[in-house]
Amino acid sequence: MFPGQGSQRKGMGRGLFDEFPDVTARASETLGYSVEKLCRENPNQLLNETQYTQPAVYVVNALHYMRSTRETGMVPGYAAGHSLGEYNALHAAGVFDFETGLKLVKKRGEAMGRIEGGAMAAITGMNRTQVLRVLEGSGLTDVEVANDNAPTQVVVSGPKPAIVAAQPIFEDWAEGVGYTLLKTSGAFHSKYMAEAQRQFAAYLQGNDFRFAEPSFPVIANVDAKPYDRSRIETNLIEQITQPVRWTDTILHLTDLGQEEFTEIGTGRILTALLERIRSASG
Repeated sequence: MFPGQGSQRKGMGRGLFDEFPDVTARASETLGYSVEKLCRENPNQLLNETQYTQPAVYVVNALHYMRSTRETGMVPGYAAGHSLGEYNALHAAGVFDFETGLKLVKKRGEAMGRIEGGAMAAITGMNRTQVLRVLEGSGLTDVEVANDNAPTQVVVSGPKPAIVAAQPIFEDWAEGVGYTLLKTSGAFHSKYMAEAQRQFAAYLQGNDFRFAEPSFPVIANVDAKPYDRSRIETNLIEQITQPVRWTDTILHLTDLGQEEFTEIGTGRILTALLERIRSASG
């Protein structure tokens, strides 16, 4: 499991850059700035700006994976990534090489970072169906479900005034419901990313990127089903405006008999969500 935006922190990748100097140098050359300095020092708080966050997380996730495979010699049976992390899952499965993935992520981050005025909030103590019911019943048509992270955690997305206005509605809906505004720069995984999606699609379709069949199954955010080669480009484009179906992704893997999950990257965000999903499903 590869985490996405939100897992970044100052100092991430410590030790990895020295361990993989050639990869680090190639990454910095592709980006046009030192990714090592960005991660280690976080100059001017750039690490929290989408156009810098996404490449940084992709690079650090990839280096963690390279270290893991070198130390263990093990290849995953399956892979999945949360939003941006899906690019790392596809890279791990050999769909594209490291530099290609980084070019795509760089463009994705730039396009998404240009869309201002949006916000996101995490709702705890409710599932996706309950959140949708409240949105419909309250007439909050500007707010959408962005991430179905777990049966007890759903992230919503929309214009900042609408996300702020929704807080008392959800907090009053039932005892124990939590509503936390997230430190994001946009309304990710919603219709408000349509222009970013258009820009990314034009870039993706206007360049001669070559994608291979995954060497092992990668479960897609868009539909919680395994990628196949014919859907790679479409899924990457749709992912920008479609919700992340993380709960369905984990349930799909457990239905296949998967019991061992390893988070590859910074922090343990996805491990915590996995525990929530397992607890709710018994």
